[in-house]
Amino acid sequence: MAFQSILFDEPEIGANIDNLQAPEFFKDLYLDQVVHAITEDWKDYDLAPFFHLRLNDLDAISYRQEVMRDLEDVRLMDAIKSFSGQMRTMRERLKQAKDLYFKYATERAFLGAVQIYCQAIECLIRELCALDIQSRGLLALREYLTSYAGSASFGNLVTEAEKLRLDLAHIKYSLVLKDDSVTVRHYDGESDYSTAVEETFSKFRRQTAKDYRVKVAVRDGMNHIQAQVLDGVAMLYPDVFRALDDFSAAHANYPDAKISRFDREIQFYVAYLTYVAKFRHTGLSFCLPQLSRTSKEIQDCDTFDIALADKLIRENATVVCNDFFLRGPERVFRGFRSEPGRQDHLRPYVRAIALSGQSWLPCSW
Repeated sequence: MAFQSILFDEPEIGANIDNLQAPEFFKDLYLDQVVHAITEDWKDYDLAPFFHLRLNDLDAISYRQEVMRDLEDVRLMDAIKSFSGQMRTMRERLKQAKDLYFKYATERAFLGAVQIYCQAIECLIRELCALDIQSRGLLALREYLTSYAGSASFGNLVTEAEKLRLDLAHIKYSLVLKDDSVTVRHYDGESDYSTAVEETFSKFRRQTAKDYRVKVAVRDGMNHIQAQVLDGVAMLYPDVFRALDDFSAAHANYPDAKISRFDREIQFYVAYLTYVAKFRHTGLSFCLPQLSRTSKEIQDCDTFDIALADKLIRENATVVCNDFFLRGPERVFRGFRSEPGRQDHLRPYVRAIALSGQSWLPCSW
């Protein structure tokens, strides 16, 4: 299958998903609290809308379950987290580039962001090719990434970025300081006097003295004097800095849309599995439910209310699990929600399990 989304087997299912609000029953079942807890540390990705959309097609649900099952592999999860970290660093570098005031500082930060992106893609491909992946979503992703990395456009992006980085790294220049003037000129083998001065005065160093200097914040990471020096260097090496100008203009929209979408959508799984890990650490178990197109029976063993369990774990209290089995005409389950040591607050809870085709609301304990 051609890769479109790691969350939806049919891309149109997720159309306009960012406009979805939480269903009304979320608050009744405390699912709003659950979603908040899951997404709290992933605010940059705005994951809540993904939890607001209910899937009614079994193939669509199975598509996600397959990905979730693959991600139980620690090596794959580490690879995804590493990729996400690199993409996050890339976005920070791009933000820095936009915030910088001086032209060449902006373009150099942009070049750094591009290289981080290219390295992230290449690293993820190596990791995915080394693992036994089974899910349709991740297999399609691996095929897409491999094709993308082998394209002429990506190859040119990598080659141009690396050549430009090396050209900039090989630049050498000298500064002549005289009275109140600074002259930038080509390096001609002069000694590095800064090193000599440090070595000369190092013998006089004792314990750190109190620093009476006033700390002045440097705006945009570069002051106007440094910017003028950089402009002077650009005049000494016009070809290199012209290439930097051209690179920034030609690749302004370099991130691939599908890869950027994947970077966000995969956090749906990572955030959930991270949240689930703390329950598993206490001995509570989770599974991927088996679904049926024909049977309306519901069976669950050692089930618990996840919102209540979260609260009890934070209070170092015991979570009580229960089994239930609904079949035939049974459509409503009457249970009890209680907290250990607080039997005076034992309250009956009735949760209707509304079965209509494959749609149902989860039972709350």
